[in-house]
Amino acid sequence: MRGVETVLFLVVVATVVATFARRLRVPAPSLLVVVGVVVGLVPGVPAVQVTPEVISLVVLPPLLFAAGEELPWRDLRAVARPVAVLSVGLVLLSAAAVIGIAVAVTPLPVGMAFVLGAVLASTDPVAVTALARRLALPPRVQALIQAESLFNDATSLLLFRVALFLAVAGGAASWGRTLGEFGVLAGGGVAVGVLTALGAFVIRRRTEDPVLETVISLVTPYAGYVVAESVGGSGVTAVVVASVILGTQAERLTTARIRLQVGAVYQTVVFLLESVVFGLIGLQLPALVRRVAGGGAWWLLQALAIAATLVLARLLLVFVLSAVRQRRVDGRVSWQVPAVVSWAGARGVVPLAAALSLPVATLDGSELPARDLVLLLTTAVIVLTLVVQGFTLAPLVRRAGIALDPADLRTEYGTARRKLAEAGLSHLDHLAETESAAPFVVDQLRASWQARLDRIRGDGEDDDLARGIDYRALRRELIAIEAAELARLFEAGEITDGTRRRIQRLLDLEHAGLED
Repeated sequence: MRGVETVLFLVVVATVVATFARRLRVPAPSLLVVVGVVVGLVPGVPAVQVTPEVISLVVLPPLLFAAGEELPWRDLRAVARPVAVLSVGLVLLSAAAVIGIAVAVTPLPVGMAFVLGAVLASTDPVAVTALARRLALPPRVQALIQAESLFNDATSLLLFRVALFLAVAGGAASWGRTLGEFGVLAGGGVAVGVLTALGAFVIRRRTEDPVLETVISLVTPYAGYVVAESVGGSGVTAVVVASVILGTQAERLTTARIRLQVGAVYQTVVFLLESVVFGLIGLQLPALVRRVAGGGAWWLLQALAIAATLVLARLLLVFVLSAVRQRRVDGRVSWQVPAVVSWAGARGVVPLAAALSLPVATLDGSELPARDLVLLLTTAVIVLTLVVQGFTLAPLVRRAGIALDPADLRTEYGTARRKLAEAGLSHLDHLAETESAAPFVVDQLRASWQARLDRIRGDGEDDDLARGIDYRALRRELIAIEAAELARLFEAGEITDGTRRRIQRLLDLEHAGLED
């Protein structure tokens, strides 16, 4: 099976899987991995070879960018401190735990155990975002899970580079050099991310062509990633920083019609890339087993031990930090939120890219020991976390009782829409009092907005939209007032980001319908 045929096959399979996943109410990434493993076990299916360039350069940037844009700045500020602790402390603890268990249960030498620990130390933003996207988690819990997976990259990449230096060069790492590399990785990634966001903002503010806007939006994550990697920084950090910054400026960048088009294109790209990458993870596992393990089952026991160690290390630190914080705040300790945060630590695309980038030889020309075993164990742990944690995360959220109540979300949504309509009516009253617009246009719009308010309250139907240049101009003005009120409600913490996005899309659709 050639590369193009593999991609097309995975896209077709992913479309079918996504349909069944929605009906079965299971996460599509987990189901895709399972299907990939099953297909890989079919006799006669050729082995799939995935290059690191495909994962790190083609697949990773747009998926990271999409994940970062979904993270609201308001919620990110609220969880900044725990995210900082987890992004450094949990990565170090996880790496140390994996190194210890790998030395104990696998034939890996210490140097390669260090490499494996560094590869698997951090959670994966693509997998975590894909799994958490369908859960109605509280805003702070959602932000904590996503932000940790997005910002722990610099620590894990530093560990990986140090481990690779020890394994490949056989040298000793100094504290000065290590801290210097961390500064370049994190600082360089942040700096390039800020510059990338600034450049994209300046260009997109001066662009009104929908096609050019879409192209610029798609190119932005690749530009940030490539530039950061070329200067020695973290490409992942650069993409994440750029996406978070641009995500806060989405309503200021472009028109409603372009936002709708770019959003639709990005949803399609994310679906295709996630389908391909999660399918490839499952497909390559059987081939690695045949090549490395020779049909034995020891690799599975080793992978289970490593996956369990990662879960236990995460449980330990998250529960300890949560207990300390809860006792300090209200004196009570609950298990629900730390249990969900702990169980949401799936591995995925970023660890796979790191494992694939391992060289085949050391600097003296000898073969890098146990490279294939590291790749096999990495892939197996990724599959295990995506399948086990992916299929059980939603039931755990329901059992913990922390999911947002659908009735409360509907009430929040209706209340927000009512307040927006009231803000529009208030502005119409102001226009009528100051005689700033034609009376018949104001009366017509007031009737339409009142009908909308009645419908939201359950008292009537929306009137049909009238036409005319003056009418469209005033409608745009009212929509802008509603958008400002929506932003105020969100910044005041009265509504969640999900509600804000749903209403903003409605406003964008209305605005796009008024354009010529």
